[in-house]
Amino acid sequence: MLHILTIIAVIGTACGLGYYCLCLLGARAFRRASRHHPAAEFTPPISILKPLRGTDPDIYEAFRSHCVQDYPEYEIIFGVHRIDDPVVDLVKQLQSEFPDRPIRLVVCSDTLGTNGKVSSLIQMLAVARHPYLLINDSDIRVPRDYLRGVVAPLESPDVGMVTCMYRGQASETLGSRLEAIGISTEFHPGVLAAKHLEGDIRFALGSTMAMSRPALKAIGGLEPLVDYLADDYELGLRIASAGFRVVLSEVVVDTHLPAYSLRHFFEHQMRWSRSTRHSRQWGYAGLALTFAVPWAIAAVMASAGATWSWELFAATLLLRYAVAFEVGWNVLHDRQLLRLWWLVPFRDMVGLLVWAGSYTGHTVSWRGHQFILRDGKLHEA
Repeated sequence: MLHILTIIAVIGTACGLGYYCLCLLGARAFRRASRHHPAAEFTPPISILKPLRGTDPDIYEAFRSHCVQDYPEYEIIFGVHRIDDPVVDLVKQLQSEFPDRPIRLVVCSDTLGTNGKVSSLIQMLAVARHPYLLINDSDIRVPRDYLRGVVAPLESPDVGMVTCMYRGQASETLGSRLEAIGISTEFHPGVLAAKHLEGDIRFALGSTMAMSRPALKAIGGLEPLVDYLADDYELGLRIASAGFRVVLSEVVVDTHLPAYSLRHFFEHQMRWSRSTRHSRQWGYAGLALTFAVPWAIAAVMASAGATWSWELFAATLLLRYAVAFEVGWNVLHDRQLLRLWWLVPFRDMVGLLVWAGSYTGHTVSWRGHQFILRDGKLHEA
């Protein structure tokens, strides 16, 4: 039995090592391509849609970063479900600080489906004035050249959407740090590996979804997404399936992570993992083979600490850190990697546990409510 377990662990490790090599190839190809992009001259008017609910850490600075863009013409539309939401005061403060910037607040009181974010976006879209649209999460903080960099690829008529990667700025809790290190060293290597395999990606990230109106019209607008949990994934997938390219921008943005307790961290991870499992069933099933470090540890244990198993573990750890720094440092420029690097193997162990746990049910917790996932759609629990 131990011999069989050893063989399984070695196979798992080998698969993970192959995946790490793919991540390295994807990251380096992405960096090479990013060096050859000319200065952005395509700057059409664009509407930024930001659905809001409650406040987040440093959210005002995130709002403010959208108001100081080096871009000729754009509007910002904030949407809230209730006028008494505490975030409304921050939007009014923003309007006072930037009186010359078109900033509007829309009360999205209609409930059009179980995904409140998409429900709000549909109502915000009705008042957007410009031919290009950009949706991003409420807590996203962007550099000054953000709009120029993100909008530029949309000049090509075959590009329907542009999305971009993000760094998670951790709070001082273990849960927040595990989330941040996972974003930089686990999630985004997978994004770059997918891009390397497919040329372009076939999904979008909620940190940025810039699109043309023809691309959105081609998929029937936002209404078909109103009951999906992974609305960003679905939006990108549908635009790609309609024959448009989804481009991954070299622009990187920031999100300030809450001070997650371990319980809230696992709830968030479980929601993400179950959502991904329903969206990409076969691809998600194979995700277990990308965690080479836990498999290498299993090989050491099953072989009773044989010398070769320790050598395999050392090689695995070395390649794992090569991926972490190639993506986290060279692509994302995530400075906190220098102080959180020691969490990488532990985060891989947690990731494998979350993957296994995602198969134990279909319930997710989202903004204090319990839902059941069926075919990627949210249903009241």
